[in-house]
Amino acid sequence: MFDTLSNRLKAVTDRLRGRGRLSEDNIADAVRDVRRALLEADVALPVIRDFIARVRERALGAEVARSLNPGQVFIRILHAELAETLGGAGGGFELRHQPPVVILLAGLQGAGKTTTAAKLARFLQRRDRARVLLASLDTRRPAAMEQLEQLAARAGAAFCAASPTQAPAQIARQALDEARRLQAGVVILDTAGRSRLDAELLAELRALHAECRPQECLFVVDSMAGQDAVNVARSFGEAVPLTGVVLTKADGDARGGAALSVKAVTGAPILFLGTGEDLDGLEAFHPERMASRILGMGDVLSLVEQVEQQVDRDKAEKLSRKLRRGKGFDLEDLREQLQQMLGLGGLEGLLDKLPLPGGVDPRQLAQQVDERGIRRQIALIDSMTPQERRFPKIINGGRKRRIAAGAGLAVPDLNRLLKQHAQMQKMMKKLSKGGLRKALGGMSGRRGR
Repeated sequence: MFDTLSNRLKAVTDRLRGRGRLSEDNIADAVRDVRRALLEADVALPVIRDFIARVRERALGAEVARSLNPGQVFIRILHAELAETLGGAGGGFELRHQPPVVILLAGLQGAGKTTTAAKLARFLQRRDRARVLLASLDTRRPAAMEQLEQLAARAGAAFCAASPTQAPAQIARQALDEARRLQAGVVILDTAGRSRLDAELLAELRALHAECRPQECLFVVDSMAGQDAVNVARSFGEAVPLTGVVLTKADGDARGGAALSVKAVTGAPILFLGTGEDLDGLEAFHPERMASRILGMGDVLSLVEQVEQQVDRDKAEKLSRKLRRGKGFDLEDLREQLQQMLGLGGLEGLLDKLPLPGGVDPRQLAQQVDERGIRRQIALIDSMTPQERRFPKIINGGRKRRIAAGAGLAVPDLNRLLKQHAQMQKMMKKLSKGGLRKALGGMSGRRGR
């Protein structure tokens, strides 16, 4: 999301990093470059003015003058001010209310509210083991209720069925009654959007807020909306008391201006980032960690948390026991590993959270390993019978032609997959027989000489 801004700011910090001292001229040049980078990212002008003023004041102050490494101090100032602009040290998203906790989603049509509702349900079920009920208050958009019902089923959440002829406030009351009956701890209400901001939408939203009295009122905004998002956010914030913001489509080719502007305009912290259509594509937003990612410092802590949440520990332990018993690493195991990589946002999503050397673009690095190739490999394995996945050696010429055709690919594609799997299987077998322990023992022995 912050590719352009990140590249420009990293260029500024790279020029400063080796400086033994900073003069007013050096600082003026750096601040000018930072301002240009923020303008290119489509950050709101009032936000840029405040940000630059704070950075300049701190950079010209005593904390830089007294430092042995002024360049590093300037980078630290930039990091601190970015984090503050993105939201500061917020309290995060906690369900510390009397159940059922009501979460109202607001935003324009096309911002991704309905998908976000299902993603949030999945997130809360995993993180808090909460029982979640979803309800659609969108009586205008065709099939809006059916869409949310299908997404609720995929997320494993309950759904409150209603009719488009009912009033939104009536559906909201019905959803709360249903939640109490099912003993659901959280109710997520998906409101209607509009293709543009109008008085009718805001009046309906105010009425719903008064009726439901939600503990959380989240503004859902497309991160690619730029300056338009700021104007919309201001209008929604004036209509109802927003408690947080969800930035959707954060994996798109966005400049990041909405993220840096929306907190200053609404006063509500960014709580979540949404990526893709997969229901696992929602992550908690941490301003300090995002500031680190923008400046190329990585975000290893978020990566670890993501792995802990999304990797199935039972399956991982099952594979470990299987390998310890000397059983082979079959194609079903390979498929599981490939699926987990995609679930973590693919290679680009992983690299984006790692501190890479200066000048290394995670997007370009990820392109060297074609993510579509991973999906093609999964398609080939899906085209096999369970027996073929467990015993790849039985895959002869006729089976190869059938499997490749079933995946819409060619036999050479399947041959490459089988060769890759055979190499991985050989490596896994070596590790299961103590190969890793022997290798490490040999290394320690050589160090002792």
